[in-house]
Amino acid sequence: MRVWPGSPHPLGATWDGEGVNFALFSEHATGVELCIFDDAAALKPWSTVPMPLATDRIWHAYLPDARPGTLYGYRVEGPYAPDQGHRFNPAKLLIDPYAKAVTGPVQLVDEVFGYRIGDPEADCSFDDRDSAGAMPRCIVVDPAFTWGDDRPPAVAANRTVVYECHVRGTTIRHPGVPEHLRGTYLGLSSDAVIDHLLSLGVTAVELMPVHQYVPERALVDRGLTNYWGYNSIGFFAPHVGYATAGLGQQVTEFKSMVKTLHRAGLEVILDVVYNHTAEGNELGPTLSLRGIDNASYYRLADDPRYYTDFTGTGNSLNIVHPRTMALIMDSLRYWVTDMHVDGFRFDLAPVLVRGIENQRSAFFEVIQQDPVLSQVKLIAEPWDVGPDGYRLGRFPPGWAEWNGAFRDCIRRFWRGDPGQVPELASRLTGSSDIFAPSGRRTYASVNFVTCHDGFTLSDLVGFDHKHNEANGEDNRDGTDENFSRNWGAEGPTESVRVVRLRERMKRNLLATLFFSQGIRMILGGDEFGRSQQGNNNAYCQDNETSWFDWDFDDAARSLVHFTRELIQIFRSNPILRRRDFFTGEEAAPGGMRDVTWVRADGAEMAEADWADPENRTLGMLLLGRATDEIDERGRPTFGDTVLLLLNGGTRSKPYTLPRLERPGVWEALLNTARPGRHLVGQPTVNLTAHSTILLRHNQHLGT
Repeated sequence: MRVWPGSPHPLGATWDGEGVNFALFSEHATGVELCIFDDAAALKPWSTVPMPLATDRIWHAYLPDARPGTLYGYRVEGPYAPDQGHRFNPAKLLIDPYAKAVTGPVQLVDEVFGYRIGDPEADCSFDDRDSAGAMPRCIVVDPAFTWGDDRPPAVAANRTVVYECHVRGTTIRHPGVPEHLRGTYLGLSSDAVIDHLLSLGVTAVELMPVHQYVPERALVDRGLTNYWGYNSIGFFAPHVGYATAGLGQQVTEFKSMVKTLHRAGLEVILDVVYNHTAEGNELGPTLSLRGIDNASYYRLADDPRYYTDFTGTGNSLNIVHPRTMALIMDSLRYWVTDMHVDGFRFDLAPVLVRGIENQRSAFFEVIQQDPVLSQVKLIAEPWDVGPDGYRLGRFPPGWAEWNGAFRDCIRRFWRGDPGQVPELASRLTGSSDIFAPSGRRTYASVNFVTCHDGFTLSDLVGFDHKHNEANGEDNRDGTDENFSRNWGAEGPTESVRVVRLRERMKRNLLATLFFSQGIRMILGGDEFGRSQQGNNNAYCQDNETSWFDWDFDDAARSLVHFTRELIQIFRSNPILRRRDFFTGEEAAPGGMRDVTWVRADGAEMAEADWADPENRTLGMLLLGRATDEIDERGRPTFGDTVLLLLNGGTRSKPYTLPRLERPGVWEALLNTARPGRHLVGQPTVNLTAHSTILLRHNQHLGT
């Protein structure tokens, strides 16, 4: 095979129409060997190419005879000195960090570990067995794809409704998805799934990790797997397990999925895990970065034999190193420019700025100044397990954040905890106390009640305690702080009273979510009451525990209908999707403010009402803004004013409706205790215990 010097840029394997350029960064390597395989199952390479040149510590070569579909991997030579942070082992075949696709999963056998498993010297020993038989091959990919007129839906942030879901779990049991497409990218973009998403009214799917990932060996030994996928090993490669078949087919099928979802008006947001990799701590396998340049890519402890772990997974990427920063940025740009995704949710995002003295001048500003990345949706999970790890509200403009404070407050209020009303008022109006200080707006808050991590909506109202025994960790895993309530029985029950109350509480939680300012996010399956049987950490359950059951009963169909109604109300009432925070200042003649907090007698809440820990009711009056139009009588018209009434207590209350100077009548748009819309002909409404009412002041019905 002919070998030419090639170029250090771009990194990875790049087909230029005539040949393939290979480039790999390693600061401390003494030699790099490119291995070319003629078959994914071949144990020995068809050709080995010593990389002839290192430019700026990038090893590179150009193979004019290589083509798309070429299978390859690397072996990297250098010191094996764990006490100095170096773990080079040329016996281990390594995945290119920039590989666009791989042939299959890693087999977690002893040979993929750089040290001898069971040796008394532990990770300081050296294993010289060849790992090629257990490692996938990287695939040279042809980037060509017929995108046609594909364009990003570019849904405004304040109109965004996110549907968080798992590629495999969402479709694996769907009867409307062709059997051979279930559990795949193409299955997620099938007509049956898209029709459901569009009927709900969501605007974006947020996909749990789709980067190539590897399960932990401890899980495999227990007969489980890392179903969620938060254990990446390839930041450019779509996970091969979600493709139908064929070498490299996952790239084309992922692009096809995105194109189809875009055509339906749905954005695609990826949950990305750049904080750590699947190589774990010093006892983990040698799969890629560890064997390429451990000391450059990972955060090492004062004793460089060990790793600094801010993630709880064994390692943390060394974002301080410019090549690690470049790896992440190059990956992000690739997914936007080549794969056409619309945004990212960053898992354990604080890890990405740890160790950087001026955070804004590094990671954040690199993204903000990037002409590609600054234009997509950027969402942070604003906590990690390191010191000062809870950083909600501390990300800069341009970023939204998963609002854990919203989740916890809404759960506690509807559970019946005392003293929740003051915080509830802030959460309903966009959490200005958290996000306004950084100069951001309402859509900096990604509001959610449930997500993949924790109870589903049904389990939140069906269990007081987690039930994670199936995970094989004696129920020690998963959080104990769920703010849940079973409402009379732990788990499934035949009690009609308990079931009815649980169904109402699901509606209350969903209604509070959709009638609060910010970006709304629902956990896929919550709209029809999916349960994980009390497992609040189903990360390793690739089975019916996590898979969606699309065989709806009457209760599931009713909840789907209710969710559709909520989203339709949200979309039809601009006052529910403001961009700016409410000020509490006068917004109309007569002294009415843009938001007024109303108590049961119709008067404005006083200081004593806010201070009363036993107060479990709240009325929020949102005043519609004046428009430039006038009605047929020459009177100014206004955007609709709405009144949200919440009763988290055990007693029903008559609620006096506020009198407005504007013409119109009150119309109940939604009542979780009473289905259907109706006009309110009385000065009061009955706010049933454990219920929500949303009313709109309908000026078109005024006299």
